Amino acid sequence: MEVSPAIVAAEHEWVRERAPTIVALINTVRSDLGEHFGVEVGDVTVEQYQRAADEVFADGDLAVNVAALVRLLRDLDVDGDYPGFVVDELLGRELAGMLAGNQPLRLLGEATFHYADVLAQGDPGDAAGADDLDAALAAGFQTRLPGWEWTETESPFVSE
Repeated sequence: MEVSPAIVAAEHEWVRERAPTIVALINTVRSDLGEHFGVEVGDVTVEQYQRAADEVFADGDLAVNVAALVRLLRDLDVDGDYPGFVVDELLGRELAGMLAGNQPLRLLGEATFHYADVLAQGDPGDAAGADDLDAALAAGFQTRLPGWEWTETESPFVSE
């Protein structure tokens, strides 16, 4: 696989165009997790998602890696799927972490990937990595975007 600036731009556009599906999955994940943890979590809009995608792809070093993982997951298929289960999970988890940001958000994005992956269902005929890609985009961006109260206030653990 070759990754060039044109490939990165094409994957950026593909991620942006996937907004309706990913935003719906993000909001389902947020609703479920908010209910489970007893907190209100703000919904994400298509515009917020697309701005966050633009931010990710504006960082060239991050963009090339995100584009490569997106492209791999879009094309990854294994006869019978199960033998490829580990690799699509590994790539999806890594992509979710990259999108989420630095620690501790990275770890939360990776953990949320596994929950989102249960909810993401590919269509018949999709590559095995397609549902993992949707789950990764949803988990990473939902972690990166505002809406969780604890991320919008100053930490009580700041040492002066």
